[in-house]
Parts: sequence; structure tokens; C-alpha cells
Amino acid sequence: MSNDLLIEYSNAEVLREDLPVLKEVNFKLHAGEYVYLIGRVGSGKSSLLKTMYADLPVTAQRANVLGYDMTCIREREVPYLRRKLGIVFQDFQLLTDRTVRENLDFVLRATGWKKSDEMEARVEEVLAQVGMSKKAYRMPHELSGGEQQRIAIARALLNNPQIILADEPTGNLDHQTGLQIVNLLYRISKSGTAVIMSTHNLSFCDDFPGRIYRCENHLLEEL
Repeated sequence: MSNDLLIEYSNAEVLREDLPVLKEVNFKLHAGEYVYLIGRVGSGKSSLLKTMYADLPVTAQRANVLGYDMTCIREREVPYLRRKLGIVFQDFQLLTDRTVRENLDFVLRATGWKKSDEMEARVEEVLAQVGMSKKAYRMPHELSGGEQQRIAIARALLNNPQIILADEPTGNLDHQTGLQIVNLLYRISKSGTAVIMSTHNLSFCDDFPGRIYRCENHLLEEL
């Protein structure tokens, strides 16, 4: 793989409960790219993303993510792969009993950070990056949906990932808030972190151009 080629799938098949969701998948992602996965609900977008962080199996001639062979990745290697990825979900998945800062601290501790001053600096850095510096001591329920998603993106950025996988990140947001979230992810890609975003909202592709792949009829097609 070339230095800037982060993901390469060649003739891959994505299975869910032993049933093929997608077949003959050919996909590449380079550093700093912004890529859309579009398609109807149930077309395989989420399943494809899940293979990239080893949550679903994939069989392939080649399925390489950040140097890991996803066809035979070992369980003990998965946490190390996931540290190089930032994952953003539709439903935010924040810990509801902790403040924003405690949510972010929790992830840093879980991924091996030890020094409290370094952790504090990193939390402040990612909150500033997503425009949420003043919300560190709020509880998730005190934030709007858009604010919660910004915190989820901050969480995804904590370990300086090479790739952000955003699975329908605007699915629970109104259109205007969704636009702000896509704008934020787009800016992140321009600073060098590749972003793959699944969506069924095609209007984003006009406002923030990127490469587009469509999931349809068990196939992945680049448009």
C-alpha cells in the first residue's frame, strides 16, 4: 500500500449472520479524503463501516485497513486498530451520567493516557476544534442534539485518528444542524484526517463535494 492509501478493499464480501449484505466490493480511501456512502436504510452502509472497525466479518481478495488484514485480524489487535480510527454514531452514544469532560476523560484513560495535565490539554484542544469549549461541564441531557454530536466528534478526535467513520451522523438532527455537522467533518478532512460518512441525504454531496459510493442491490458502486 502507498503511504497515503489507508483502506483498500478488493473483491470483498460483507456478511451479516452468514448472509451476504454486499458483494464484489472494491473500495479505496486515501489520506485527507472525504467519502460519502449513500443508499437506502438497510442497503449495507453501516455493515461496510462495521467491517472497517472489526465489528462484522469480511471475506476478500484484499481487505486492508491501516495495515491490518481485516480478513484475519486477531482479537487482541482490534483495540490497536480502533485507536487509529474515530467512530461517530447516529445516536451519539455519550455516557449520560457524566459531564462532557468526564466522557472525554473516560476515553483517554481507556486508551492508555496517564498524565492528567496532558489529558486536560487534549480535552480542551478537541472541544475547541468542534466549537464546544464552553460546554465541558455540561451533562449530555443539557445539550441539544447538534451539540451532543459535536461532543461525539470531539471524542472521535481524541487519539488523532487517521480516519473518521461517521455512520449517519446527521440522522437524528434537523437539516440545518446536520449541515453544520457535515461542515465540521469536512473541515476535519481538510486538515488531513480522512472521513467516510454514510448518509441517505444526497443534498450534502452538493454542499460539500467528495467521492461518492452507492450501496444498492448488494453492490457498491462509485458514482
